Amino acid sequence: MSKLDRDLLDASIDALLKFSAGESIIHPGSANQRAKLAEEKAGKGRNYDHETGMVQGKKRNFLETVELQAALKGYDPSKDKRFNGTMKLPNPAKGALKVCLLGTEKDVEKAREAGIDAMTEDDLKKLNKNKKLVKKLAAKYDAFIASAKLIKKIPRLLGPGLNRAGKFPTVVSPTADLTATVRELSSQIKFQMKKVLCLNAAVGNVTMSADDLRTNIMIATNFLVSLCKKNWQNIGVLYVKSSMGPRFQIYF
Repeated sequence: MSKLDRDLLDASIDALLKFSAGESIIHPGSANQRAKLAEEKAGKGRNYDHETGMVQGKKRNFLETVELQAALKGYDPSKDKRFNGTMKLPNPAKGALKVCLLGTEKDVEKAREAGIDAMTEDDLKKLNKNKKLVKKLAAKYDAFIASAKLIKKIPRLLGPGLNRAGKFPTVVSPTADLTATVRELSSQIKFQMKKVLCLNAAVGNVTMSADDLRTNIMIATNFLVSLCKKNWQNIGVLYVKSSMGPRFQIYF
């Protein structure tokens, strides 16, 4: 059962979308927090009205994602078992993903026909497990997919670089619709607790409707809660935030 306050969540989503559209909103938080955050983000408060608490939004020339940010409590990362979970949201959360297929010559040909970047086993061998080159490859793409024939060879060919970047490839069958696979990846989110207790996941973007955003946020929150050892008792605070906007606290 969700413990999110529906009215607070709806108000936060509404303000987040208005800010991303360039409208003025009341900055979330106390007056002191508003002043501090506005000065940090707006250059000594040039778009922040200290008397009214209003802050001027700005429409960006790129697609802003909407993140769910969480701070956990009641965990000791050095002792407690760490969790790692992936799920598919009902509404695609991300814009066009930049995906690369790692596969056989036949797979690569199929991917390129679909307009998807691809690399063969020989291409991967040329990287020679060079950490810098593998890191650069990981940074170039949002996600990777790989043929069943090549997936087991990737750690030997590239080392742990993709796994450390949280981008180890998703395996695809030879008959898979690659375009549909890439579309599905845009709906997936992942929560992984490592050494810190702060987690985040992209749960939408600012072109989505408020209803779709609310659905994704609530489902993602409940999924995160299900991964925690004591469920809601391990949730300290939750925020939602667009790429360039202020964050809105939706759980205290």
